[in-house]
Amino acid sequence: MRSIDIHSEILSILLPGAAVTVQLTVISAILAFFLSFLGGLGRLSKWAPIRAVSGILVEFFRGTSLLVQLFWLYYALPLFGLRLEAGLVGIVALSLNYGAYGSEVVRSAILSVSEGQREAGIALNMTPFQRMRSIILPQAFRTMLPSFGNLLIELLKGTALVALITIPDMTYEASAMRTNAEQYTLQIFTWLLILYFAIGYPLTLLMRWVERRFSLGRS
Repeated sequence: MRSIDIHSEILSILLPGAAVTVQLTVISAILAFFLSFLGGLGRLSKWAPIRAVSGILVEFFRGTSLLVQLFWLYYALPLFGLRLEAGLVGIVALSLNYGAYGSEVVRSAILSVSEGQREAGIALNMTPFQRMRSIILPQAFRTMLPSFGNLLIELLKGTALVALITIPDMTYEASAMRTNAEQYTLQIFTWLLILYFAIGYPLTLLMRWVERRFSLGRS
């Protein structure tokens, strides 16, 4: 009976942290999705200044550690007079970091669409915007989906780092619990692994379903 009580107590502490992890993942994923298109399309812009700025920002956030970005936003940014709540810091850092990786997915997927498709749009007197919206993006989006799925799972796992800036996610709660009950380290971190899998696996299935939906009718 005591063993059951221990597991129940561990879950009662970890589950609120799991809710925080899910919230961080969902909000950051939505923002990163839009930033991916902003960065990817910016790098393909016909205007050199936009390409240059987009390229620098993307390479900066891809080339620096997510952990360091979190620390800089949380500890260094207040030195400039701007203090953000820990939860907002976590969302901003995750969105910028994974949005930068996603922008490369968008860029490469758009470039993978054959030149013949673009020429067909020109022959139909379509504007560049119409060609992008009606011809290029629908085809490129199907190519992006598997990589977006992988990035979503990576983002979920990346949320564990927010524990280091005191956001009470699953990892933070598990670490705090372990400090006060070191003898139950095995049980605590085993449940932590199970909960991450319980969140991540449905996300994987969801992305596979989306891929199948967008592949219907594709020759």
